[in-house]
Amino acid sequence: MGLLAVNARNQFQGRIQEIIEGPVVSEVDVLLPSGLQVTAVITTRSVHELGLRVGRDVVALVKSTEVSIATL
Repeated sequence: MGLLAVNARNQFQGRIQEIIEGPVVSEVDVLLPSGLQVTAVITTRSVHELGLRVGRDVVALVKSTEVSIATL
């Protein structure tokens, strides 16, 4: 399946900066060219199946049904 087949309008190219592996889920930090960071929480199994590693170029696909904001 190519990226065109994915139903996510927000696609951000970046480079994996850090992976924090857990027994079931892992955090994958992706640094964008703008300097912003996107963090994805995915299964550790997916980290291994996708061959993710620090320094690898990836595309962060963002699809959200809700964004919440709280006041300080």
